[in-house]
Amino acid sequence: MSSRFIALAGLLGFSFYTLATMLTAEQSLWAFGRELMSRPDTAQVVIDLYLMAVLACVWMYQDARRRGRSVVSLLPYFVLTAVFVSVGPLLYLVVYGGRDE
Repeated sequence: MSSRFIALAGLLGFSFYTLATMLTAEQSLWAFGRELMSRPDTAQVVIDLYLMAVLACVWMYQDARRRGRSVVSLLPYFVLTAVFVSVGPLLYLVVYGGRDE
């Protein structure tokens, strides 16, 4: 199965779940993030998640350079990664595919 289809399934599933969660949440995304960072145990998970996000951004950058794309073309993916972490890399995979495509 193509990596684009797997990424699309993950992107759609996670995006719909995120949308439903945000529509029913009792606090903003920003307030939720601040609350998570207020305790060492949950802050560790957030830090780990964002370390993986940075690695995904490095991968997207290297892949885009290899394909001859500009860094500017990556800005929407970087912003999505900064806010929703996995949405940026998943969308990048849907749009550009993996190395094998």
